[in-house]
Amino acid sequence: MTKKTFLGAMAVVTAVALTCGALVASNMGFKLNYPMSQPAAAPVDGTNTLALPDNRQTGLADAKNLMDDIGSASVQNLARYVKATAAFQTYTGRKNGGLAFPLVAGEGYIVKMFTTVNYVVVGSDDPALSYSLTQPGAAPVDGTNFFSYNYHQTAADSKGLMDDIGSASVQNLARYVQSTAAFQTYTGRKNGGLAFPLVPGQAYVVKMFTTVNYAPSHY
Repeated sequence: MTKKTFLGAMAVVTAVALTCGALVASNMGFKLNYPMSQPAAAPVDGTNTLALPDNRQTGLADAKNLMDDIGSASVQNLARYVKATAAFQTYTGRKNGGLAFPLVAGEGYIVKMFTTVNYVVVGSDDPALSYSLTQPGAAPVDGTNFFSYNYHQTAADSKGLMDDIGSASVQNLARYVQSTAAFQTYTGRKNGGLAFPLVPGQAYVVKMFTTVNYAPSHY
């Protein structure tokens, strides 16, 4: 898969240090410092993926709100993957820069930056929610889903996520690697790549064989 084609009241009980930042979590909610990086030496172009919680902080309803919350001067554009067209819808927040699309629980986003920002993500997961990971359909629908990884999800790596969804239903999983500006794919099958770790704040591509209404296993 190439970049082009894919293009509370908080009772804190746990503190987890992660490579992406510091996640302070409880069974009610969390606060995460998630770094989103600017362009650097080629091929690094400032592309980042972002997974937002099911229950976002107040006022975070659409792409404009998200851009403003990150810092609009630091963001080149935001994009969501539209399954029906198998393409990205982009919003720049500037003249003729597209419509501010709504933010949807379970949906991952691309955030392309001008400058590096440690974005503070606040919210909580909703264990009652499930997400429709859909199969291929009439062209160009190919079973690609851009999934917002849950912050209290028990799956720790791509193998765990594939097993939790149902491995027979999943073609492959992929993560965006900033240093190579490309996607790393895992199929869970022979010669299907290494199982990569899952990171809170990062969104993943989940390509399906069959439709699954996925309710993530939570801790």
